[in-house]
Amino acid sequence: MRKSRLSLFKSTSMLISVVGIVMVIITVIVVAYVGYSMVSSGITDEISSGNQYDELAGLKSTYDDLVVKFDSVKSTYYSGGPEQVKVYSDARLELTRAGSAVENVQSALDAGKPSNDVDSRIEFAKEKLKAAADAYNTL
Repeated sequence: MRKSRLSLFKSTSMLISVVGIVMVIITVIVVAYVGYSMVSSGITDEISSGNQYDELAGLKSTYDDLVVKFDSVKSTYYSGGPEQVKVYSDARLELTRAGSAVENVQSALDAGKPSNDVDSRIEFAKEKLKAAADAYNTL
């Protein structure tokens, strides 16, 4: 009887040791996976952010070009009657909205907003810049 208890104790002890080792290995694998996911996500966000900064530069360039165009025709419309000034002011208002949208993209990038939020703001800014360009073309 003593021998069987000793044998049972040894096998139970061995089973507990093996289960403990398996649990440690699984824990290491889970921690490694979580760490890899975090690093991978950070790299992806940085790449996406870099592309978004490039798009922001393009938006700013387009906005600056529109400002120059609007300023070049400003004196023509202000020398006309009140109707001409109203037409110019309405078109200039679209440009101001576009500038606000571009600044909104800049603030989202500076604040580190999620990539999809920044992308939606970029699309909105593109729409506003298109509206401002259309308003200029109708002048």
